[in-house]
Amino acid sequence: MELDCVVRGGTVVFPERGEAPADIAIRDGRIAGILGPGEATGPVRETIDASGRHVFPGLIDPHLHFGFAEPIEEFRTETASAAVGGLTSTIAYLLSSDPYSEVFQQAVEDCAARAHIDFAFHFSIATETHLAEFERYVRDYGVTSFKHFMNFKGEEGRYMGLAGTDDGFMYDLMQTAAGFEHAVIVTHPENIEVVNRMKAQFIEAGRDGLKAYCQSKPAFTESENMVRAMHFAEHLRARVYFPHVSCAAGFEEVRWFRRRYDRVLVETCPHYLTHDWDSSKGSLDKANPPLRSPEDVEATWAALADGTIDTVGSDHVPRRRANKEKNIWQASQGFPGAATILPVLLSEGYHKRGLSLRRIAQVCGSRPAEIFAIDKRKGFIAPGHDADLTIVDLELEREVRWQDLLSHADYGPYDGWTLKGWPVMSMVRGTVVMRDGKLVGPAGHGRYLHRPLD
Repeated sequence: MELDCVVRGGTVVFPERGEAPADIAIRDGRIAGILGPGEATGPVRETIDASGRHVFPGLIDPHLHFGFAEPIEEFRTETASAAVGGLTSTIAYLLSSDPYSEVFQQAVEDCAARAHIDFAFHFSIATETHLAEFERYVRDYGVTSFKHFMNFKGEEGRYMGLAGTDDGFMYDLMQTAAGFEHAVIVTHPENIEVVNRMKAQFIEAGRDGLKAYCQSKPAFTESENMVRAMHFAEHLRARVYFPHVSCAAGFEEVRWFRRRYDRVLVETCPHYLTHDWDSSKGSLDKANPPLRSPEDVEATWAALADGTIDTVGSDHVPRRRANKEKNIWQASQGFPGAATILPVLLSEGYHKRGLSLRRIAQVCGSRPAEIFAIDKRKGFIAPGHDADLTIVDLELEREVRWQDLLSHADYGPYDGWTLKGWPVMSMVRGTVVMRDGKLVGPAGHGRYLHRPLD
């Protein structure tokens, strides 16, 4: 049979076994075969020359937010930004106090009409109705990951429309999730009672600036909640996933706890690998969890190298500069980052620290695919999988400019940085969506990823 495409001449980065020269045959949006270099085939409609390049499985961002500024249009702008960064799938947070039976279908339709890459959703579970509908979310909607904010115990979540919960609710949520093989509870660990008191004390003392904000949320308030969540998970036999882990103390607690209970999963974000609380950008670099000490940055690199960290997600929020350039206590949290995940890992990790390409393929490809139950289609370069590929020029150097990254945001944490190693082409189900840093794929190409029970 005729092949749609063959990607020839590249060095393929297999998450399972590392780098090897190979050609990749594509038919009907899927990988039809892995070929030896230059191996003959039948008729081929298109040949893509990847000589001198590295071919990764299509990369996945497991942590992205839509709709904080433009609720519908951001499905287009933020998937476009992800695409120019070499991402081929994203799993975004759908945050609602309404039953997802009332909002899910519309969200899928709105995103599918605009998305440049494939997408799935995590659901935030915050109400008794959410708990009552949990099985429906898994069986009918194909959602296997559920967010719980340990810090939303009062009014903290109102800005996102989320009701407060407590540890009893978390107990019932983990107990419910434990009944489904692939279900995972994505737990935001933060002791808000301690944070609120420290924040009030800092403000009363007249402290301001980025470092004051960061120190008002000390690492203890993250790691202590992680310990409690791991105890809950172990007791109930649930899978727990910690997003955006930022501190040495958190990684140490995970290493210790995994000796007795291994269903504990960890994500970090690029900015915890590159930025600390002495950043000169002030409120533009305000995030939650906050930037940590230089020692925590080094500990995060160590955790990435030794396997403590499972995934790297952006925690991308397309904030506008006007919402950030305020007093540190009033400035919005979060910033864009999806488009620079891979260049940061290549430049600061591979080139400067010797982080292996295989490890990058794991934390940005195979591990998020496995954890979030899309590994039968995504995260690997193997026959039968979707033809999602990210082709990389390891030697390409570019200065980061937010204008090139297509997000609704009008700034970025890496503006002005020169990074070495960039994606130069990406394919989603056999369709080229980015070429030479430019978006070429159509809006509406992305499909919803229904995650199966088995």
